[in-house]
Amino acid sequence: MEDPEEPDDSAAFFRALGKQIKLLREQRGLTQRQLADRIGYSEDLVSSVERGRRIPQPEYLATVDRAVEAGGLLSVTTEEVARAKANVKHPAFFRTYAKLETCAVEMHEFSIQNIPGLLQTEEHARAVFSLRRPLLPEQIIEERVVARMARQEVLEKWPPPEATWIIEEAVLHRPVGGREIHGRQLEKLLRVGRKRNVELQVMPLARTEHAGLGGPFNLLTPKGRPQIGYIEAQSFSHLIRDPEVVRILAAQYGSLRAQALTPAESLSLIEKMLGDL
Repeated sequence: MEDPEEPDDSAAFFRALGKQIKLLREQRGLTQRQLADRIGYSEDLVSSVERGRRIPQPEYLATVDRAVEAGGLLSVTTEEVARAKANVKHPAFFRTYAKLETCAVEMHEFSIQNIPGLLQTEEHARAVFSLRRPLLPEQIIEERVVARMARQEVLEKWPPPEATWIIEEAVLHRPVGGREIHGRQLEKLLRVGRKRNVELQVMPLARTEHAGLGGPFNLLTPKGRPQIGYIEAQSFSHLIRDPEVVRILAAQYGSLRAQALTPAESLSLIEKMLGDL
């Protein structure tokens, strides 16, 4: 099981930075929407950064600094943000994989129970952590959300990793967090699924059998290193480096891709689900 965790100082730092940004914005008489329009970012991102739930990039800090005429007060925090980001905590059982993920050139995942973490919205992630049993303290929930959102930055780096996901259709029917949150989650799947480096596929319920009945797994290729496998369930995890076992998982994943809906068919199905909500 997971080791007991102490409060994450980096999460407290991001909450304090967010409060500072909010104060500067309000002193300029700007709403979150007005600031978002002025800097060219989404209102959702502005709100999440101010609440300490998203880690601001250096370009974001510089842009906001100019927009609120902070005189470099925000831009000067870039190095501190980078250090705090490096210390964001993941659950103990996940930390080795999370570190390897940051330098991945390829990533593949077959998911049968949950929306993969790299594809989750902030709201969905918070709902998932809030439903954990035994219950997590509120502070740990917020730290986990920050860490999960920070992981997603790997998809924004250049060059981006080649990424594919195969998700069981049943996962997409479960409205975790409620209908509104689920609707925004489906919208995010559509946005990510249209990226040039991403292929998102759905394993349809109508498929009578497929190569993944043994359970979910990940395949990851860190830059300059051999491909590895990863399996996780009930807060237990196993990192697989044995070349023969990784080869078998890769062969299974190839079969799964052939058995799933095509990326185009999958996006069409998700669009239909969204329209039916």
